[in-house]
Amino acid sequence: MAQQANHALPEGFQLDEYRIEHQLSLGGFSIVYLATDPQGKFVAIKEYLPNSLALRGEGEIKPLISEDHMPTFRYGMKCFFEEGRALARLSHPNVIRVLNFFRANDTVYMVMEYEQGRTLQEFIQKNRPLITENFIRNVFTKLLNGLREVHSHKLLHLDLKPSNIYMRNDYTPVLIDFGAARQTLVSDTPMLKPMYTPGFASPELYCQRELLGPWSDIYSVGASMYACLAASAPQAADGRQEKDKLVPAMVRWEGKYSDQLLETIDWCMCLNHFYRPQSVFALQKVLTEKVIKPEILKKTWLDQVVGKFKRKIEAK
Repeated sequence: MAQQANHALPEGFQLDEYRIEHQLSLGGFSIVYLATDPQGKFVAIKEYLPNSLALRGEGEIKPLISEDHMPTFRYGMKCFFEEGRALARLSHPNVIRVLNFFRANDTVYMVMEYEQGRTLQEFIQKNRPLITENFIRNVFTKLLNGLREVHSHKLLHLDLKPSNIYMRNDYTPVLIDFGAARQTLVSDTPMLKPMYTPGFASPELYCQRELLGPWSDIYSVGASMYACLAASAPQAADGRQEKDKLVPAMVRWEGKYSDQLLETIDWCMCLNHFYRPQSVFALQKVLTEKVIKPEILKKTWLDQVVGKFKRKIEAK
């Protein structure tokens, strides 16, 4: 089945106890709607509808799924449902709140709180002067509070990037759109194309998925901080493994931001997962420290990386 865009449910459609207002976003894995609950309060509803497995035409309600794709579709639906159940147990100001999840129209739905604001991706593109060191430290320290809560429940985000970090109008960040169900679906069913985001996905997402852990999300945090400074995604990890062309943050922004912040970004983005911060707490500790201790600096692999890069430039 050729991949194509699915049609959203029509405006005004009554979905369980919710009324669909309009479509908010359409991706390869799901459709997100703005809806109202029985009290008239806005909610966001995510519909499981991978366009590589299911097709819904205009004016239709139930998706069309071929017999060949049905087992994979059902397995993905189960993963999505279980993810909704796990997220519903989380209650943290920096993690999107899942209010409900249910089956309908031969698929499943996740109901979440509707947040006012914009994504960090939109924010950094439109507000370059506001992307100061203090801004990055404040946003990511708060975001890591949420990620720490996620990891404490034995969950991984696996799709952390600026477009999945939502900035409320008061500038507090919220983690949205978890990729765990997608990744589970992909790893168990090779027929589906991987759905990681180049530039932000850790090296172990491309291969060696058995190595996935908190450090995988931490790579994505580092890549997101790098993207905030660069206003674009860094080189993809698979490309870096073949030929690493990524200019270390310590080299690219030397003198513009503190060495400590730049070293922290490079530390998170190390290709070998053993050399990254192993926990959110370890990363938070460094992000909230004013100055990194000199003895830690001497031991870091970053001195070698930066020196090697500078020698390469001088040789040219």
